[in-house]
Amino acid sequence: MKTKTRILSRIGWFLALLAMLIPARSAFAQADPRVPAVLMGGFILIACIIFLVMYVYVALALQTIATKTNTENAWLAWIPVVNIILMCNIAKKPVWWIILCLIPLVNIVIFVMLWMGIAEARGKPNWWGILMIVPVVSLIVPGYLAWSD
Repeated sequence: MKTKTRILSRIGWFLALLAMLIPARSAFAQADPRVPAVLMGGFILIACIIFLVMYVYVALALQTIATKTNTENAWLAWIPVVNIILMCNIAKKPVWWIILCLIPLVNIVIFVMLWMGIAEARGKPNWWGILMIVPVVSLIVPGYLAWSD
């Protein structure tokens, strides 16, 4: 019975994929030059929405971390580039590290060291900062440091 359900499920997914691809094929077959522009505009819109959601998530997490560590001006988490100053204050690193954060490749090491300091300020092991290198885990680390006890 499970195999029959699995086969029907796969057929359903295949038919849904076909239902999406067949209209797209006819749209590309037309000589209308606006179709690729509309598709690219849709892609850019979705990318901007994802970026905005991630920015709000990290800013909210950084503001929460600053509040829990009694760091002044927690609202700086919402201002791009200035939030690096807030990260330096939380991690108790010199503010001139913001210059190092603007140098390519060096900034990776500096941000890992900043997140290690932030983890220590929250009372967590500093290896949580090293996890910021891992792509999917780097989405979890700010939330864990902000909202865990």
